[in-house]
Amino acid sequence: MTAILTVPPALEPVSLAQAHAQLRVSHTHEDDLILRLIKAAREQVETLTRRALIDQEWRLLLDDLSPDRLIRLPVAPVAQILQVYTYDTEGNQQLVPASNYQSDLAGNPARLRFKAGAIGPLRDLNGIEIDFKAGYGVAATAVPAGLQTAILMLVGFWYERRSMLEEDRLTGLMPHGFEAALSPYKVLRI
Repeated sequence: MTAILTVPPALEPVSLAQAHAQLRVSHTHEDDLILRLIKAAREQVETLTRRALIDQEWRLLLDDLSPDRLIRLPVAPVAQILQVYTYDTEGNQQLVPASNYQSDLAGNPARLRFKAGAIGPLRDLNGIEIDFKAGYGVAATAVPAGLQTAILMLVGFWYERRSMLEEDRLTGLMPHGFEAALSPYKVLRI
C-alpha cells in the first residue's frame, strides 16, 4: 500500500498572526522562518495523527484486494471518494463505478468495500488506485482547536530552540504535553 499526496492543502491551519501571538513576536523580520516552522509543525501533526487538517487530495495504490474485499484508507477524515480505478493484467485502466463498492467515510479509519465479483484479475503491482479527498475543510477555522494548539506548541518549541535545530541536536524532542494533545485525534491502526 502506497499513499501519495496529489493536491496539497491550499493554506496552513495556523496563521502567521496566531504564531506571532503564541511566540510573543511583534517584528516581521523572522516571518519566513516562522512560516517554515508552521508548515513543518503541520506536517508533523498530520504524520503523527494520520490526519489531513486542511482539505487535500490523496491517491492510494494497492497491489491486490484482500479476501474480505475491504480497504482501509490511511488518512482521515475522508470527505469524499473521488475515483476508483483498477488495472487489468494488460495494464489497461478501468473506472470502477460507485455502485460496485460501499464506503464508510465516518469510520476510524474510513473504509471502502468492493462488492463480490466487482474486481477482475489485476496487474501484479498497483492494480487498484483510489483517489480521495481528506481534511476538515478548506478553512483553518474547520480544524479542531486541539490540533491547532498542538501546531502552535511545536512552532513555539522549535522557535525557542532554533540554534539546536541548526546543530541537529533537537532530533526526536517534542514539547511537554504534545503527545497528550494529539492522542484524541490519532487514527487507529489495524
